[in-house]
Amino acid sequence: MARGARCQWVSLKQALSVFAAAKTDTQTQDHIRSLHWYIASRLVIEGGFLPDEITPRPPFVVRQSRHGPVLEHDPEAGKGGERTVLGGLKTKMVDVVVTKNGIGPVAAVSVKGTVGAFRNLTNRMEEAVGDCTNLHMSYPALVYGFFQVIKATREGPGVKPNDVAIRSDGQISDQISRYHDALARLAGRDDTRSDVTKYEAIGMLLASPDQSSLGEVVEGYPAAGSPLLFEGFFETLYGQYEQRFIFAAPSLKTITRRLEWSPDSPVIDDCRTAGYEVRIGAG
Repeated sequence: MARGARCQWVSLKQALSVFAAAKTDTQTQDHIRSLHWYIASRLVIEGGFLPDEITPRPPFVVRQSRHGPVLEHDPEAGKGGERTVLGGLKTKMVDVVVTKNGIGPVAAVSVKGTVGAFRNLTNRMEEAVGDCTNLHMSYPALVYGFFQVIKATREGPGVKPNDVAIRSDGQISDQISRYHDALARLAGRDDTRSDVTKYEAIGMLLASPDQSSLGEVVEGYPAAGSPLLFEGFFETLYGQYEQRFIFAAPSLKTITRRLEWSPDSPVIDDCRTAGYEVRIGAG
């Protein structure tokens, strides 16, 4: 999967399968790029953002009909890459960015994948704080999400202790648990005047590398009630976006509103939307 490869429409399981199959010594973004594509596509289908507003550009086209905008899958329309965003201290290449013409970046998601060497998660924590602070300094209204996926390697023969995510007794490793607790303190920024070191939303999940369940999400972690549950990640992003760019700025609504796709849109019944709903209008 070459750098700058064309964005594809993939399901969450497809993206996680690529990630979970990666070796612990991977040095490229090939194992994580499919997750960028998944998020970018979901921001169109579920989020109601236009494909042209998102980097990497998802493989969809929009045509108008009397029932509203029709969303169609077009593999040739996808484009790769990341967007460079101006930070308060330095520019930052961000994995997935929604940009509104005349306004600038309004939503972004940084995706981090860890396949082993979990002792280094503390370094990842420092990076997360720095990136968030840097971008919020320039764009206080930016709705910024951090998505962490971890390869759920189980303790067993041939597995280094530092690469164990799930112990033999079924418990999550202490290193990952501590990382979870630290990330939880960075989630929940709900106002433009709030702490710039916090993200609006943070999601975490563990992906199974086992052949019988490759790419499946490990259930039960994070535990119910955690602010890092993936199930609430996108809902939080959309909610904060609506609050800042629509309710607080009604005069910009024609630019910032999230579209509702026509019931005639071919993407509605595609299996790749499993786990979330297409944003459908009344027609």
